[in-house]
Amino acid sequence: MSRKYQPETMFGRFVHELEETAIALILGAMTIITFVNVVLRYGFNTGLIWGLEATSLLFAWLVLFGVSYCVKTTANLGVDALTNVMPPAIRRGMALAAAAICIVYAALLLKGAWDYWANFANLPQTTGRWYPTGFEEMTRTSYRGWYEVIDIPFPEWLRWIQPVMNEGIDYEKLPRFIPYFILPFGAALLLFRFIQAGIRIWTGEQHGLIVSHEAEEAIDDVADMNRGD
Repeated sequence: MSRKYQPETMFGRFVHELEETAIALILGAMTIITFVNVVLRYGFNTGLIWGLEATSLLFAWLVLFGVSYCVKTTANLGVDALTNVMPPAIRRGMALAAAAICIVYAALLLKGAWDYWANFANLPQTTGRWYPTGFEEMTRTSYRGWYEVIDIPFPEWLRWIQPVMNEGIDYEKLPRFIPYFILPFGAALLLFRFIQAGIRIWTGEQHGLIVSHEAEEAIDDVADMNRGD
């Protein structure tokens, strides 16, 4: 049976509630946009032109933001039939090896995410193929903050970014660097959570990256219900 994640400090509880609130807001926004679009389409033969693109981008935010949350709360699923039959020392070594592989993967993902996002954010990409060795030199042709999404209109309250990102030229659609920011942010948060998990495994506070066993928990819940009857 898995143990529900409980932050130990006030700051930890604040961050935990902030993450849960952000995930709930993203999911709620997706639901509202989709519902409104369905009503407009079948009730009034119209719709939100930008609805599908907004929902797709919000779904990307939900996934990339939620994956690090699952690592933190050990809510991710996996197969641990082999590790469970191993002696504790070998099991701990395998868990540390898995955490190290995940950290390397997250670091590579962060480099790629930064380089892709920087292309739209007027920021330098990193040099080096596998790991960053520095930053590329920026030239005037390197500034691509003018790239826009396809359908989502530009909010009026964000006009102040035009002199900074687009040389004062008006945006018609939302610039891509805003929704694409989740790429480096989500990758950095994932790397941080894997490092945290690795430290907890090393210190013995956590026994592995896999804790959630939905099938077993469902069986236990049914058994508890039958015993209650």
